Formats: sequence, C-alpha cells, structure tokens
Amino acid sequence: MGHAAGIRTMALIAVGSCMFTAVALEPAFGSRVDPTRIAAQIVTGVGFLGAGSILRQGEYVRGLTTAASIWVAASLGMAVGFGYYLIAIFTAVLVLLTLVAIRPIENRFFKNRKNRRRTDPHPDEESIQS
Repeated sequence: MGHAAGIRTMALIAVGSCMFTAVALEPAFGSRVDPTRIAAQIVTGVGFLGAGSILRQGEYVRGLTTAASIWVAASLGMAVGFGYYLIAIFTAVLVLLTLVAIRPIENRFFKNRKNRRRTDPHPDEESIQS
C-alpha cells in the first residue's frame, strides 16, 4: 500500500487503451461502433483506476501524480490507437521530462511544501517555541 503504479501497470493501461481504440476503428464493425463513445468509456474507466490510486491519510493526500500518470498513459494508448504516432511520441517525451526533470527543481525550491497548511508552524518556529 502507498506505492506508485509501476511501469508495467502504465504499459498495460496504455496497451489496453490502444487496443480498445483500434478495435473501435476496425472496418469489420461498420457503423455499429462509435470510436468516440469507446474513447469516452476509456476515459471514464481510467478515471476510476486513478481515483483508486489516490489515498488520504489524515491530512495527507498521496497518489495524485500516480493518478495523473495513469490518465496520461491511457491517453497515449488512445493516441496510438487512433494513429497519431507523432503526437503520442511528443507527449510521452514531454511527460517523461515532466516526471524526471521537475522533481529536482521541486525538491530544491519547495523543500517544506509537503502537505503543509499555511496555519501550521514553520519548522524553524517549532524549535524556537520548545
């Protein structure tokens, strides 16, 4: 419990979304299948997966980045399924840069940001009061 979804989970979500999207475009089904309805259902189903990854423990909320990653993995799968390969590659690179490159910046400039409320005493204030 409390672990982020791994690369295998993200890959399965992306491949599943791709498969549902590609099947919706299959000419064998004719006009009986509406690709936009399939896409809407993928977004809804993945929303439930993402919601399940968000945990609240007291005042702490965890899993928001995991939920967003699940959501974007599904969108990448849908883009590939619809045949938008360049958009999917560009988005995947952008997402990886966001997840990897921003963390050191975030840690450097927002050291004490973890679930702090404005009314909570600052760590320096606690040592003075003790």
